[in-house]
Amino acid sequence: MAERKISECSKLMADKGLTVAFAESATAGWLCSEFALTEHSGKVLKGGIVCYDADLKVSLLGVPKELFDKHTPESMEVTKELAERLGSKIPSDIQVGVTGLTTPGGSETEDKPVGTMFVYALVKGKPFSFRKVFDGNCEDIIHKTVDATAELLMQAVTDL
Repeated sequence: MAERKISECSKLMADKGLTVAFAESATAGWLCSEFALTEHSGKVLKGGIVCYDADLKVSLLGVPKELFDKHTPESMEVTKELAERLGSKIPSDIQVGVTGLTTPGGSETEDKPVGTMFVYALVKGKPFSFRKVFDGNCEDIIHKTVDATAELLMQAVTDL
């Protein structure tokens, strides 16, 4: 199912002449890989940065460390920073940041359980985002995040 949504999303972007880049933490490059497998990858995919470790979010993208103390590495605030800072590293029409909790041991709480995922996208500078809680194992959570991100991007691109 995710493959079909990613393919549809990639085609829609190609038809509109849009490119995309990713800054991925919890999905560890899975979104970028899924786009690379589509027929239109050469037209739409610019690349991605996998910054699973919080220190890489700082060193590669310049996310202020203070945000981690205030909001945790798995938060919408950090995810927004990833997307906003990505464009200076990988110029594209769409920048997507992803953080979240696919396994125990992060910043999970009763209000933010394992399965909580954050996606923040800038589509031609316009923000689109979601915070969703998915169930299942790590792989299930990532698949569902990829699918939901494709849906978010299709809606955003359609609204252009």
